[in-house]
Amino acid sequence: MKRYLIACLLILTVFRFGWIFYYHQPNQPQVENGIIDLSESDFSSRQTIKLDGEWEFYPNDFIDKHDRTPHYLSVPGLWENTNDTKQVQHGTYRLKLLLPERNSHGNLYGLLFKEIAAGAKAYINGKLVLEIGHHAESGSTKVLFHNNQDEIELMMTVSNEEAIHNNGIPNSIKFGTSKAIEKELNLSNNLQLVIFFFLLAHSVYAIGLFLIGRRTQRELVYFGLLMFFAAFSIVLDEDKILLNVISINTTWRLKLLYIAFAGTLSFMLLFTKYVFHLKSYIFRILFSVYSLAVLILVVVPLAYVHLIGYVIMLTNVMSYIFLTITVIKVIKGGNKDAIFILIATVINFVNVVWGVFLNMGMIDFPYYPVDYLIAMFAFAGFLFKHHLSLVELNRKQTIELQEADKAKDQFLANTSHELRNPLHGIINIAHTMLHDERDPLTEKNKENIKLLIQVGQRMKFTLNDLLDISKIKERQITLNLERVNLHAIASGVLDMIHFMTERKELQLHLDISASFPNVYADQHRLIQILFNLLHNAVKYTYEGAITIHAKHKNKMAVITVTDTGRGISKQALDIIFEPYEQNNDDSTYVDGGLGLGLHICKQLVELHGGQISAASTLGKGSTFSFTIPLATSKSNLPTKSNEEIAAAKLVKYPKLLAELQQQEQVKSEIAPSILVVDDDPINLTILQNILCTKYHVTTTVDSKAALQLVGKRDWDLIIADVMMPNMSGYELTRKVREQFTLAELPILLLTARSQDEDIYSGFIAGANDYVTKPVDAFELQARVQALTELRQSIKEQLKMEAAWLQAQIHPHFLFNTLNTIAAFGVVNPNKMNELLHEFGNYLQRSFAVRNTESLVAIEDELALTKSYLYIEKARFGDRLQVNWEIDENTNLQIPPLSIQPLVENAVMHGVLKRVNGGMICIRMTDCESYYQISIIDDGVGMKQEKADEFYMNIQVK
Repeated sequence: MKRYLIACLLILTVFRFGWIFYYHQPNQPQVENGIIDLSESDFSSRQTIKLDGEWEFYPNDFIDKHDRTPHYLSVPGLWENTNDTKQVQHGTYRLKLLLPERNSHGNLYGLLFKEIAAGAKAYINGKLVLEIGHHAESGSTKVLFHNNQDEIELMMTVSNEEAIHNNGIPNSIKFGTSKAIEKELNLSNNLQLVIFFFLLAHSVYAIGLFLIGRRTQRELVYFGLLMFFAAFSIVLDEDKILLNVISINTTWRLKLLYIAFAGTLSFMLLFTKYVFHLKSYIFRILFSVYSLAVLILVVVPLAYVHLIGYVIMLTNVMSYIFLTITVIKVIKGGNKDAIFILIATVINFVNVVWGVFLNMGMIDFPYYPVDYLIAMFAFAGFLFKHHLSLVELNRKQTIELQEADKAKDQFLANTSHELRNPLHGIINIAHTMLHDERDPLTEKNKENIKLLIQVGQRMKFTLNDLLDISKIKERQITLNLERVNLHAIASGVLDMIHFMTERKELQLHLDISASFPNVYADQHRLIQILFNLLHNAVKYTYEGAITIHAKHKNKMAVITVTDTGRGISKQALDIIFEPYEQNNDDSTYVDGGLGLGLHICKQLVELHGGQISAASTLGKGSTFSFTIPLATSKSNLPTKSNEEIAAAKLVKYPKLLAELQQQEQVKSEIAPSILVVDDDPINLTILQNILCTKYHVTTTVDSKAALQLVGKRDWDLIIADVMMPNMSGYELTRKVREQFTLAELPILLLTARSQDEDIYSGFIAGANDYVTKPVDAFELQARVQALTELRQSIKEQLKMEAAWLQAQIHPHFLFNTLNTIAAFGVVNPNKMNELLHEFGNYLQRSFAVRNTESLVAIEDELALTKSYLYIEKARFGDRLQVNWEIDENTNLQIPPLSIQPLVENAVMHGVLKRVNGGMICIRMTDCESYYQISIIDDGVGMKQEKADEFYMNIQVK
């Protein structure tokens, strides 16, 4: 490193000396006793001559004539350098130039003045050619004039009233042809302007890159400001080009120059400190000195400007030394890129040293731009190399982050799988505790358990999202596109979401007509999109309404989900579809989740070829809109008929087809009856073909028609699709459960998904079981067989209970009735015969075979009840009064032995418990959709707790 640095310095020194020697004129004549002899000089267009030497000087006097004895003073030089002129306030310089006798240069000459003190005038042969005021400082100034004589008298009057520092003529005055003067001045000015604009351009692009970027690369700002101050130090120093553009007095020219010097080194320190992450108290000390010096410099008068300037220049030297040592340590620490900063620092320092020599008059040469160029290129080279290093680092970090992201996704997927089982266990245990009647919980504990279940279900949704996001990133999701009834899907999803609206005053509205055109989508993923959007709406809406609306435009369905919830801020809307981003505008809302639901929606919508967007107003609600293609284009519709598609699907079940072809037995008349409800004729065809060999299958595409069919026949099983228009399978199940229990009429739901929310919604609605579509024939047959056998076994159990009930009634009743018949045989034979007839009728109907059936005609049950009451009235006489309010012509079937046992209970445990007996009323009321049969007595009654254990009203539709 040292060898490279020394070699670099040697090369730069050689370049500088070459520049000096190139512009050095050998055998320069000197001024002696106020005269310079140029009669032998060979003027050329490129040669200028320095008028250095002993000029005549007349202190404290402005003279027009030369009759006074002159002093001799060196030029360039200052008054204070001589013992005789310490109290000089102003004076006159005089010089005679002897020219060649024959002038071959057109008699046009020029003088070049550099940094003459304020308050100066120049005369050529007694004619005023230059005047500088007291409140300005000149830069390099040229004077062109004609001369036809062999000699020229140059006289200058100078005042030091404003020029405290440069009193006198501090710099060489050059003489030559006009072309030589203009060439030298233009060369110097142009070189300075080139460097100025070059540095300024770097400053602009560096700061511009910072402003248009993420504003994290502060080194660009420091570099830009470093270039800015360096650029302005050039046009304020040397030939003071800035003075030719704007008028600045001496004081502020010096102040701005020193501020530029201080700014250059300050931002050079900041740049080095930031890019190398250096920590040293010396940085703070140097910054403090610069800041304090600049503040003082702004307010002090001209007399103290140079004093502060000396402080700044001394601090600059210390800064360069400190930077050199610090950067060398950085290089030794392993950062090879720091060699660029070391080169720039050393070159700038060397340039400052040469500038000191130049200002002291020890050397003189035109402006030298190479040092600035090399220093600037060194800085730029470092930034470029630093940028390449950052790019490479970013590339490596990107690869590492991608690998870490994959590992994270894999970890999340594995964790999700591992957490599902224990989470299901926790939820199941909580359900068991909640519904355990043997060890009931307090109301507070029940609420806590319900909350625990809700939290567990939210965790399940989160786990599902994690699995989906992993599949999306690995491009494992493929769409099974088909015609989908949007109304049916939306209706089903709304029913699914109902269980999440507990404890909220929310209304769910579906604003999609049943005639809305089909969409071309994956049914499973469309359900997931709607469910996620509705789930999100329910999460952030505590009261009001949530509405699903749809319209179609340009062959696309535009579906919107609108809520009246808390809303989303404009800032959150910009990132809400990004993964792991949540709406956290209001800290009072604390919700679970990882912020994946909306991102998954966006990905799934885009997979369908649609777009999703959101609009919201804080405090008023949000609207999410997405588009899905309509199933109208011929290119995306099936070309086969429904029957062909159904047959093609059945080919997937070769074993089942073989069984069906070999199965020739005819279904028994007592085979179970199944009602199948699905809005898709293809699905109905498939289900009917699978089930028709063993069961009586009735199909319908309308869920409302299915409700009417339920009341017309005795069904053993209902199979219903979940997603249907007008009324979803969930709603159909709830309405059926209003009439039939789980045991009385099993329901099997067909769902496109097997997600927890689908299954949970089905079981809450009252379903017995579910099957995921597309239906597997063997799974369907197994589940149907299990449910129909359950139904048949329940029927058999009811028959057994009826037989058991008969066994419980007959022994004691038979004994009492026989005693009554015997008693009437003595006192009233006719009454005995009537009693024997009713008793025989009672026995015949009680032991009839039809009593083992599930339903009997109401007239048979009433005949049995009348025989029973006739016998009891014969026994107890006026103590038992009976009132009939029955329409016996009603065509109604009821369960066997459903009225007589209740009447017997009213007689034995109600009316006859009173001494005077009482009345029993058997009443049948037509309630339009059902009949209500009531047995009313005015007996002793029972406690309400006991009454709650019995059903006193039997409702038969």
